[in-house]
Amino acid sequence: ALPSASSSKWDIREKVWEHLEASGLAEFPRPVRGRIPNFKGSLQACSSLGGLDVFSRAREVKVDPDKPLEGARLAALQARKTLLVPTPRLRTGLFNRIVPPPGATKEILRRCATSQGVKDYSVPVGLDGKAQVDLVVVGSVAVSEKGWRIGKGEGYADMEYAMMVSMGAVQEDTPVVTIVHDCQVLDIAEEILDDHDLTVDYILTPTRTIQTNCKRPKPQGIMWHKASSILIQMLGKIPILKTLRCREKQAGKDVTLQDECAALANTNRAAIPNKKVMAANTQPRAAPGSAPVGQPHVERGPVNPKSEESDTITTVYVGNLPGSLRVSELKSALRELQVIPVRVNWQGAQHRAFLDYRDQGAADRAVSSLQGLSLGGNALRVELARSQRNKG
Repeated sequence: ALPSASSSKWDIREKVWEHLEASGLAEFPRPVRGRIPNFKGSLQACSSLGGLDVFSRAREVKVDPDKPLEGARLAALQARKTLLVPTPRLRTGLFNRIVPPPGATKEILRRCATSQGVKDYSVPVGLDGKAQVDLVVVGSVAVSEKGWRIGKGEGYADMEYAMMVSMGAVQEDTPVVTIVHDCQVLDIAEEILDDHDLTVDYILTPTRTIQTNCKRPKPQGIMWHKASSILIQMLGKIPILKTLRCREKQAGKDVTLQDECAALANTNRAAIPNKKVMAANTQPRAAPGSAPVGQPHVERGPVNPKSEESDTITTVYVGNLPGSLRVSELKSALRELQVIPVRVNWQGAQHRAFLDYRDQGAADRAVSSLQGLSLGGNALRVELARSQRNKG
């Protein structure tokens, strides 16, 4: 059964993901849990975008990189609009502008709309890029007819919108559209929304176009003083967010975090083991047939660290690795996301790897950070390994 209106955000997310899988509506990438879910009929729902006046009038359209929004990215390109796509997890900036080659065929435009095409045909747009976004298209896990939206829980769509407000890329009346399956349109209690939550003006499903007439104000920039745990984590991961905070401080805005000292202490604690492991990563690679790559990277400890670690190590399984991927590329992504394991057991021939972390918390952070990540065009499959320790 789908959740009641009074359910918590997490209850609603879990029930929607479960329902999409159980009813056979879920599409690649699977499982949809932890993602903005792709669903049967997403292209049909996206095709309704062309019928909206707000789309016809828009010159610059920002569409999230999620798989179910591929049709929306294609519609923007086919209508010769400027398409902006946020960089995944905002690691290298805020947007990419998709620039199809001159005289691009329909087939090339289709490719430009995919996650790989976004990488191949894009140029980065920074804080000084003078973007003027006329329409925002976001994915959702659930949404109500009143315009209340629930994302996958990582806060990126809300953060992207707040950053666009801060850089002057969107105005109060810039319309926001979301594209979902009919079963994702639910009653949601307004009480469970937070001030930073983005609301939507239009909902497109495979069978309906809903105008929400939502009156709840959208986020007016980044609320530094409310500094949620998500915002504090993002400050550690997103360079452009730090830059924006510095700029707002220079402009005289109060950017003091709610609990600055505690946040700083946590960041420093988290950074110390990472530095040690990064230093260890400069050691030579293991020869073929010897210990798995990453084996020598364990920090020095007791004479026989394995016996001490075996109870605490938690292993994360990473599957669906492309055949062309090298272990160095995976390690580079792990470093960038700041989820460096103590050991990598690379099994490239089987398109998988096992990552050992010192404790459950570090492993959970890794699963959360890697969820939805694409490497070499493949969406990774990431979960805690069946056993807490990989036996080889």
